[in-house]
Amino acid sequence: LQYEYFNAVLINERDEEGNYLELGKEFILVPNDHFNNLPVNISLSDVQVPTNMYNKDPAIVNGVYWSESLNKVFVDNFDRDPSLIWQYFGSAKGFFRQYPGIKWEPDENGVIAFDCRNRKWYIQAATSPKDVVILVDVSGSMKGLRLTIAKQTVSSILDTLGDDDFFNIIAYNEELHYVEPCLNGTLVQADRANKEHFREHLDKLFAKGIGMLDIALNEAFNMLNEFNHTGQGSICSQAIMLITDGAVDTYDTIFAKYNWPDRKVRIFTYLIGREAAFADNLKWMACANKGFFTQISTLADVQENVMEYLHVLSRPKVIDQEHDVVWTEAYIDSTLADDQGLVLMTTVAMPVFSKQNETRSKGILLGVVGTDVPVKELLKTIPKYKLGIHGYAFAITNNGYILTHPELRPLYEEGKKRRKPNYSSVDLSEVEWEDRDDVLRNAMVNRKTGKFSMEVKKTVDKGKRVLVMTNDYYYTDIKGTPFSLGVALSRGHGKYFFRGNVTVEEGLHDLEHPDVSLADEWSYCNTDLHPEHRQMTQLEAIKRYLTGKEPLLQCKYFVKYACSDKELIQEVLFDAVVSAPIEAYWTSLALNKSENSDKGVEVAFLGTRTGLSRINLFVGPEQLTNQDFLTAEDKENIFNADHFPLWYRRAAEQIPGSFVYSIPFSTETANKSNVVTASTAIQLLDDRKSPVVAAVGIQMKLEFFQRKFWTASRQCASLDGRCAISCDDEAINCYLIDNNGFILVSEDYRQTGYFFGEVEGAVMNKLLSMGSFKRITLYDYQAMCRTNKESSDSAHSLLDPYNAFFAAVKWIMTELVLFLVEFNLCSWWHSDLTAKAQRLKQTLEPCDTEYPAFVSERTIKETTGNIACDDCFKSFVIQQIPSSNLFMVVVDNECFCDSVPPITMAPIEIRYILCLKCERLKSQKIRRRPESCHGFHPEENARECGGVSGLSAKPPLVLLPLLLKIFSR
Repeated sequence: LQYEYFNAVLINERDEEGNYLELGKEFILVPNDHFNNLPVNISLSDVQVPTNMYNKDPAIVNGVYWSESLNKVFVDNFDRDPSLIWQYFGSAKGFFRQYPGIKWEPDENGVIAFDCRNRKWYIQAATSPKDVVILVDVSGSMKGLRLTIAKQTVSSILDTLGDDDFFNIIAYNEELHYVEPCLNGTLVQADRANKEHFREHLDKLFAKGIGMLDIALNEAFNMLNEFNHTGQGSICSQAIMLITDGAVDTYDTIFAKYNWPDRKVRIFTYLIGREAAFADNLKWMACANKGFFTQISTLADVQENVMEYLHVLSRPKVIDQEHDVVWTEAYIDSTLADDQGLVLMTTVAMPVFSKQNETRSKGILLGVVGTDVPVKELLKTIPKYKLGIHGYAFAITNNGYILTHPELRPLYEEGKKRRKPNYSSVDLSEVEWEDRDDVLRNAMVNRKTGKFSMEVKKTVDKGKRVLVMTNDYYYTDIKGTPFSLGVALSRGHGKYFFRGNVTVEEGLHDLEHPDVSLADEWSYCNTDLHPEHRQMTQLEAIKRYLTGKEPLLQCKYFVKYACSDKELIQEVLFDAVVSAPIEAYWTSLALNKSENSDKGVEVAFLGTRTGLSRINLFVGPEQLTNQDFLTAEDKENIFNADHFPLWYRRAAEQIPGSFVYSIPFSTETANKSNVVTASTAIQLLDDRKSPVVAAVGIQMKLEFFQRKFWTASRQCASLDGRCAISCDDEAINCYLIDNNGFILVSEDYRQTGYFFGEVEGAVMNKLLSMGSFKRITLYDYQAMCRTNKESSDSAHSLLDPYNAFFAAVKWIMTELVLFLVEFNLCSWWHSDLTAKAQRLKQTLEPCDTEYPAFVSERTIKETTGNIACDDCFKSFVIQQIPSSNLFMVVVDNECFCDSVPPITMAPIEIRYILCLKCERLKSQKIRRRPESCHGFHPEENARECGGVSGLSAKPPLVLLPLLLKIFSR
């Protein structure tokens, strides 16, 4: 078939003479704001082919040709639902058709490693959950390149396993060697942590001895049978993957004992090396057990040959003609990073197959069709303004992994923000860790509907501060998905909602002020439906909707109160009217030079429960000390999809009428902030139940705040105004600390922002023992710790062409001297020339940490104490500053307690002892299996089991209605 298609890598590329390259015709690309301003073509899709495949392979060209009809389907879907993002078809042949069309750029090595068949959405849609035992031959004949290829084959198989699968790896020669000895006789979930753990152990395998495959097969069958009876695994497909350079027998007696006649355990055999002497035996084993045989001669052959088993496992699903819809766990789509950071996505996908009766028994999988769904779309039905100040929504998968949660931290900073390796498999119990018995997690995994309550310790301000609250959790399942949804409401917030009524004209008038803004991550109006609305801010959308200029906008507004979810804009209008007078107050302060003559106060701000903000600058924007405050660069201090601003949340937890003061923390080890923020909550002071309706505050220069404090500390109530003792005396040290123990004012300016216990360890220790402060132990199960790992020059030999070539030379030479095996020349050659130049390399690895936070006891207003030091007594007094979260601490400076160490907040890595590590590997949290299972079908044609080319399928007529079905909403 001679056919030219748009190759995603070659489009718009020209040769030296200015002519378009073959498969690289002109392809119009226009930046599109819906796709993060990426240049795309919303009229056509294009096709990506993996680097290791030939662009014009007949099977590829044939598949691309008949799948071109998807262009119309993709375009129609997008016209019908403009909120759709990427739509695509991943072919079983390896090509990937994507809409809208976009240009793909190779990496620095000119390689595009992406293969759609290796993605979780493809594998989940194509196959059913499976239990897999991988047998690796480590006999003497596997030395050199063969063992290297075998390890890479195992690694590629692990890549194809997902969270719903279970596995174990056994190396064998004359004995069995579990790659992880701790997991003798059982299988573990194929989550990322477990797979990486096994990969590390693969490096320890070495070849010697004689291969006794019969022992390994007996062990594998017994393990699968016993594990199946525990009810812990997939309870669906089962397979044994055999990786070897030969088999001297067909072992039919073993198969007759364990697997015939039902053949429920499939055998997949991978012959390593170029020799075909044992190919017949291995192929017979695969064919006799509904598996597949393939030969892997080079490293380049590995991935394509491993993929074959997926199409075998897909046969029962195809024969059943089941279009099972699957949803993946959350992942980061870096191409759609928005102003708030990277976007978490989930993929919904389903298999595409031939319905021709004459090929039905062969179960021909054509590919998988899918589309991406931003996780935030699943939460749009949850109005943030109704959840209260600390409330939030979250969702988890059937395995208990977080789909979305305000505490999920998928990135870490090391020079630049990077993805954590395990960000997609963070368990709910790792963020809601106070639920030690997993009551909430297990109920949600089991898709129950109910309520649960517990005391929680929520960290804020970069984990430096803690709020102790009681949360009520409400949860249910999300129909049509494997996900469960939860909503957390903090007691004291979110139960009552204040309502007001103003006219549209009044509200619009007060929304026109330039200092008014709305939370752009909240959904007041749906600006995604029409392209002309996507550039609008939420405030602009509301104004245009209420003035009738954009009648097509869908906004949450109603005129008369009812039990409705469409009241948000009405309350925004009310808040705008009620808060408008504060503008006049701020203006009068700005005009009154004596009130702020040295411009110490820089910003005044107000936020309401509806996400409305008012900001007044007392200095020019370029003169602001903290340029990021109240901007998108400082997410913690603005209204966003996950939470209210930090100054709002902290003020809400203070006693009504009091101010909360704090110094913002920087991401650096030492705090370098030069400003102080003060805020207070606004409540109705009457007998009615009233929520916090707003918070108001200021940000001032730290130097201005400290000067005010020192001036106040020198004023005394005596008749002559003189102080018997003051902070100017060298015999004492004065500090101003907040309710979490952080220093705002010290005579030593360098101590500002430090934790008080680091400066005055003995005093802080005494305050803790007296109950003035209390220590709260916190845990971080998403931490990254520095660790020293061994690295070597051959660590990445599979990716280094030189090392791969060198390994091939060694292998050839080893083959020439096999007859000298008794002399152990092979071992000498292999071990000597692969000696690794070991060195320690410091890396960041996922870890668990424990760290403290400190909170003052509100009931204690003043406390004095004495500390017995080595040869003196150190005295101190602490007194609360009225109507604030601040304490003045005066400490004797003439007695030193050097024997008492400072108290720090540094996290400590939780190191698990070996036996506990083993128990953690073995332990399996409750999970819910996918409802669909297609592990076996009696009509399956198992004769196509390797060694011959598969049939080329014709374009199915069922494909178009199938796609229409998945993309219609």
